Amino acid sequence: MPRVARKKSETGIYHIIIRGINKQNIFEDDEDYEKFLQVVQQYKEKSVYQIYAYCLMGNHVHLLLKVGQEPLAQIMRRICGSYVYWYNWKYKRIGNLFQGRFKSEPVENDKYFLTVLRYIHQNPVKAGIEKDVVNYKWSSYSEYMNIGKLTDIDFALSLFHEDKKRSIKLFDKFTHETNDEKCLEIEENHRITDEEAKSMLKRICNMSTPSEFQRLDIQERNRILKDIKEGGLSIRQIERLTGINRGVVLKA
Repeated sequence: MPRVARKKSETGIYHIIIRGINKQNIFEDDEDYEKFLQVVQQYKEKSVYQIYAYCLMGNHVHLLLKVGQEPLAQIMRRICGSYVYWYNWKYKRIGNLFQGRFKSEPVENDKYFLTVLRYIHQNPVKAGIEKDVVNYKWSSYSEYMNIGKLTDIDFALSLFHEDKKRSIKLFDKFTHETNDEKCLEIEENHRITDEEAKSMLKRICNMSTPSEFQRLDIQERNRILKDIKEGGLSIRQIERLTGINRGVVLKA
C-alpha cells in the first residue's frame, strides 16, 4: 500500500511526533533526555530551523518546529539518526528505535499555533505523569518562564503581549487553562504498576522470581522479554523484576 503524502505547511511550521518502536521507551535516564536535546540543538545550528516547543515523554517526543534551510524529512532524519546511533551504542543494541515514519501536521495560523503550544506543554499532565506543567523537567515550558536556550520563545510570547513580562504572565495563565482541544495525538500506554507487571510475568512464563527467569535458555528468555516489552513494561521495570541486565533486555 503506498504511503500517504505528508501535508506541507505553508508557514513552514509543523507539530511533530516521534515514538518508540512497539511503544517502547526511548529514554531510560536523564542522560538520554539530555542527549536528545543536545542533538536537536546541534542540528538546529546546522539546519537553521526554529524550535517553538518540545516535550520529551518516556516513549515519544512532541516538537513544534519551523523548517529553515532544509526540508522537514531531512531534519528529522538527522535528529533521529544521530540519537539512535548514540542510543544503540550506549545500550549495546542494534536496529530501529523509532516506529516507522514520524507523524506531523501543518500549523497554518496563530490560533492553532497556540493550541499546539499548550497541548505540548500539557502533555505530561494529561498523561497523568504530573499534576502541574511546572513540575515536568523535560518540556520547553520552563524556557518560556525564564530564558529560552534551545527554544525560540519570542514569536509565541509576542502573540500574547508586546511587553515581555506581561506576555510571560499571559502565557503561563493560558498554559494552565483547562481545555479539551484536540491536536495530532499518539496512543498512550497505560502505566503498569509493579504488581501488574508481576502478574503479567506469571501469566506469560509462570515464574515469580528473578532466579527462575534467569534459568531459562537464551532463546526462550529473549522471546519472553520481547513479549513483555510489547506488553508495555519499561526497560527499568523488566530489569528490576527479572534481574536481567538492561543491555540484554534492550537487545531482545
